[in-house]
Amino acid sequence: MTAAPIDPAGLAAALRPFGESTMLPGEAYTSDEVLAWERRHLFAGSWTCLGRTGELRAGSTHRALTVGDIGVMLTFAGAEGGGVVRAFANTCRHRAHELLAPGNGSDRRALVCPYHGWSYDLDGSLRTAPRMGADLTARGFGLVELPAADWHGWIFVNATATARSFGEHLGTIDDHVAPYRPEGLVVKANHSYVVAANWKIIAENYHECYHCPQIHPELCAVTPPNSGDNWHEPGAWAGGSMDLRDHAETMSMDGASRGVMLDGVDRRAVSYLGIFPNVLLSLHPDYVLTHRLEPLAPDLTRVECEWLFLNAVVDPSYAVDFWDVTNRQDWRACESVQRGVTSPHYRPGPLAPNESAVYDWVTMLARAYCDPVAELGPTR
Repeated sequence: MTAAPIDPAGLAAALRPFGESTMLPGEAYTSDEVLAWERRHLFAGSWTCLGRTGELRAGSTHRALTVGDIGVMLTFAGAEGGGVVRAFANTCRHRAHELLAPGNGSDRRALVCPYHGWSYDLDGSLRTAPRMGADLTARGFGLVELPAADWHGWIFVNATATARSFGEHLGTIDDHVAPYRPEGLVVKANHSYVVAANWKIIAENYHECYHCPQIHPELCAVTPPNSGDNWHEPGAWAGGSMDLRDHAETMSMDGASRGVMLDGVDRRAVSYLGIFPNVLLSLHPDYVLTHRLEPLAPDLTRVECEWLFLNAVVDPSYAVDFWDVTNRQDWRACESVQRGVTSPHYRPGPLAPNESAVYDWVTMLARAYCDPVAELGPTR
C-alpha cells in the first residue's frame, strides 16, 4: 500500500509530541488526489459506518452502497430480512456487473445480475448461472464476502477486507457507549446537511470546544466550555466528555429534558466520541445523536444526523432544535476554515492546550497517511 500524496515534512510536523505539533498540511483538505487516496485507504480500507441497521434493512433483503470507492452489497438473512447482516462485493462473478445500482434496495429472495442473469442466495452462494452447465454452482463462484459488524444497531463494513478486526478497531470505546444501549433506541428525527468543507475539518471542529465561547452561546448556556476531560484509550477513536451546568438536565435551549432519561448513564455529563473514520457519537442523559460524514469532494461533505430516543418519546424537537442551531453555527465556521486552507498563505497552526482530542484525531490521520496499515489509536 502506498503512502498518501502529502508532503512528508508536513506530516512529521503533525506527529510531533502534543504541545509541539501542528495541524495537517493544506493539501490534506484541498487535494482531489488526497481524497481519492482517503476513499480507498481510510473509508474502504477501514471500518466505515453505513447507518442504522433497521433503516438499511427496512423493506429490503439486500441493499447496495458505495463504501469509499468500492461497491458493497448488504444482505439481511432470516425471518423477513431481519436477521444476520452480511456484506459482499457488489460484483457479479461472471463479468463484474453490479448486482444492484448503488443506493438501491430490493426485497427479492435472491440477488440477480441484470447483465446475464446469474443469481445468488443471500448467503452469497451462486444459485443459478443460465446456460453455464449444471456443475458451475459447486465450483466456488459465490460472491466475495466482506467483513461486516452490527454494533449497537449500526452497520460497519470493511470494504477492502484488509483492516484489523472490528474489536481491535473499537478498542475500549464500547465501555463508554454500551451503558446507553443505543440498539434499543429509535430514530425519532434526522437531518441531512451538505457542508462546504472537508470532512476532516468537520471532525476536528467536533473534537474541541476552544471555539465554543465565540460561536455557541446556546451551548455555553448549558455546559461550561472548559469542563470535562478527553480520554486517550486503545482503539481507532477519539473523544471525551463535558459537564452539564447545575440547572441543565440535557443539551437543549433551556437545559430541560422533554424526553425520557436513560437508565444507568451519567446524568451530569455528555460524551463526544469520534469513531474513525466517519461517525461522531454524542451521548446525552436522554438521547444519542450521531453525525455520519460522507465526503463528496475535497471541499464538500454530506453530514447525516440522527437523533435516537427511547420509543416512548413523542416530541424530540427540544433536542433537534438545539442541535440544528449548534450544527449550523459549526458549519459556518468549518466553511470559513475551508476557505482559509485554500489560501496560498495558509500554514498549519498549533493546537491549544485543551485540544488533545484533536491531536489524537490528527495523529491517527497522519500515521495512516504515512502507513495505511499502521495500527490506529492515541499515541500518548
